Amino acid sequence: MNKLVLAAVALIFVSTPLTRAQNPAPSSGQKEAEDYIRKSESEWAESVANGDATVIERILADDFRGVDPKGKLYDKPTMISETKEGPNHFVSNHLEDVKVRFFGDNAAVAQGSESWVRRNGERGRFVWTDTWILRNGRWQIVAAEDLVPPAKPEKHK
Repeated sequence: MNKLVLAAVALIFVSTPLTRAQNPAPSSGQKEAEDYIRKSESEWAESVANGDATVIERILADDFRGVDPKGKLYDKPTMISETKEGPNHFVSNHLEDVKVRFFGDNAAVAQGSESWVRRNGERGRFVWTDTWILRNGRWQIVAAEDLVPPAKPEKHK
């Protein structure tokens, strides 16, 4: 009986560090990075309607490449220009949701959605994936893919 108890206790001690390694708790640095990424994603969403290109200048890497909902590639200078023109087309754009996953200490993927209203009254959503990299002590987006999901069909009465 004692051998069985010792074996069970040994198994618990051996497996506990493995479980922690597979599901590590976020470090304080990772929590700060996640907060920064979430805040930045919200600011990017808002910039679509308020035209604040300084957000884009700060969060997009110089070698950034994105894919818009029509499949067209765009870069940082294009995004800066389009952001400045955004208020001509959008009344509002708000972050709905964002989930952030880390891959090691210097890479993260943020996936989320936004709801928008255009000046012509059209309403819709963006769904996106952004790839963040930590370079020289700064988190920046190096790649993005944006989608406009189809509107939900209305029920016929």
